[in-house]
Amino acid sequence: MNFPQAIGSCFRKYVDFSGRASRSEYWYWALFIFLGRIVTAILDVAILQAPPGSGGVQPLTAVFSLIILLPSFAVAVRRLHDVDRSGWWLLMYLTIIGIIYPLLVWKCTKGTTGPNRFGEDPLGLAWVAKQFE
Repeated sequence: MNFPQAIGSCFRKYVDFSGRASRSEYWYWALFIFLGRIVTAILDVAILQAPPGSGGVQPLTAVFSLIILLPSFAVAVRRLHDVDRSGWWLLMYLTIIGIIYPLLVWKCTKGTTGPNRFGEDPLGLAWVAKQFE
């Protein structure tokens, strides 16, 4: 999956918390968020004169963050499903250890080969055939 396909997939599955997401889909989405926040922060400063990093409201960045909130949770849950973990593991972000180790490792780990309890392998032949329908 390339960058545009991953972004399109995440927006098509806006609130779809079922199924699985490949590493490329998840990390391209993370790159999209990173780049989007940089661009919106620059636009907030250039167009709206919103002071950067001063704790002031940056309206474009806030709107962008709201737009990507649900698809970000959805793709994170689907990524955990790919390594055969429940989406409830995302609650570990509320702890220090969850931010540092397990979630990051699981998001970087290759998903289970073949189907698992959350669905078909996103890198399997069925997934490839579905993309060209």
